[in-house]
Amino acid sequence: MSTDRGRPLSETSFGGVVLRGDDVLVITPTGKRRVTGLPKGGANPGETPEQTAAREVREETGVTASVRGPLGDVNYWYRRGGRRVYKTVHFFLCDYVSGSTADHDHEVENARWIPLVEARTTLSFPGERALIERALSNTTPGR
Repeated sequence: MSTDRGRPLSETSFGGVVLRGDDVLVITPTGKRRVTGLPKGGANPGETPEQTAAREVREETGVTASVRGPLGDVNYWYRRGGRRVYKTVHFFLCDYVSGSTADHDHEVENARWIPLVEARTTLSFPGERALIERALSNTTPGR
């Protein structure tokens, strides 16, 4: 019998806040029509955080992005299989390089560009909205 049944799990992911001019790339995960979020996911063995963020952006959105640098972390709790999980997502500020949002994977129902200023209210989660504020302070209009 396990003694850690009540102990929370922890999980780490990496994601990208991808900019193209004054727009930011957002996703709607499959099966979560009311959620608008940022692309993110777990690392594969041997990947750096930056490589993971770029790969997850590519897989979930169809877009290739270059990583500028760290933007900030989002921390939250969720439940998986009846267990509490504390998740940390390390986000990177990224620039659009190429690709089409039509080429997203099965985990995403929709990937699209929205104005960066609108993302402050459109994103579903407060931690991700705070990252947009940080991205706005790190960018210049028309970039």
